[in-house]
Amino acid sequence: MGKKVIINILLLLLGCNVNIAQQFKGFVVAATIIDGDTIPVITLPEIKVFAPLKFKTKSEAIQFTKLMRQVKTVYPLARIAAIKMQEYNNVIANVSSASEKRKIMKNAEEDLKKQFEKEIRKLTFSQGKILIKLIDRETKSSAYDIIAEFRGNLIAMFWQSFGSIFGMNLKVKYDPYNTDRDIERIVQMIENGAL
Repeated sequence: MGKKVIINILLLLLGCNVNIAQQFKGFVVAATIIDGDTIPVITLPEIKVFAPLKFKTKSEAIQFTKLMRQVKTVYPLARIAAIKMQEYNNVIANVSSASEKRKIMKNAEEDLKKQFEKEIRKLTFSQGKILIKLIDRETKSSAYDIIAEFRGNLIAMFWQSFGSIFGMNLKVKYDPYNTDRDIERIVQMIENGAL
């Protein structure tokens, strides 16, 4: 009698395991067959490995740390600028009237002011310069070109002249291999989750 109870309990437990196994849905992946054996093929995301930073002086280390804080502050704004620009380009693409385009862009400008003016006013001068470079990186257009496209050449020239008084150049291009290589390294670290 004791053997039958143990066997029944084991069969019951085995039956529970089968039920649990049958409830697992799993997931589908690509596969390849090599020598009659099915091998799953899973593509992993690219991971960038960065060499350790080496600074000649303590001053360089402090400058890089400061740059890192500045980039971390303005990079999200540059990403949002690229997304918003794409959204507005999609809206304008469906409009044929120049006056309607101007009206849409005026409304877009007001919306952006309401949403981001406080954050942008808090930026330091050097953060503003970095933001202009990162906008060029994210949109593949200089800040001057963006203003000219959406608000007109006259307004773009006005803001370029106004910015140049304070040493700001809206036509600056992002150079990830030379002048902006430290910024590029920091951005890549942010994108890879290393910062």
